[in-house]
Amino acid sequence: MTVKPEHYDVIRKPIITEKATMASEHGAVVFQVAMDSTKPQIKEAVEAVFGVKVKAVNTTITKGKVKRFRGRVGERSDLKKAYVTLEEGQTIDVSTGL
Repeated sequence: MTVKPEHYDVIRKPIITEKATMASEHGAVVFQVAMDSTKPQIKEAVEAVFGVKVKAVNTTITKGKVKRFRGRVGERSDLKKAYVTLEEGQTIDVSTGL
């Protein structure tokens, strides 16, 4: 499978948090993805960019919180995360760059 430029538009960046690290122990990797991307698009993009077999894709949308920035009210942007479960024996090292 060849890597297309739109694959890099689907996958924004890996998410490295405590919860994502716990998910990686069970063969899952967490990515921030484009809000309009679908599960089949995410699966195709991860398989093409990283050269691995994807077992399942779960997504979640986090609504942006209202926060104060220097005394002014602002709002964080909405965020879509994809929990990508890999086939047995497949790994992605997100600590290194692409």
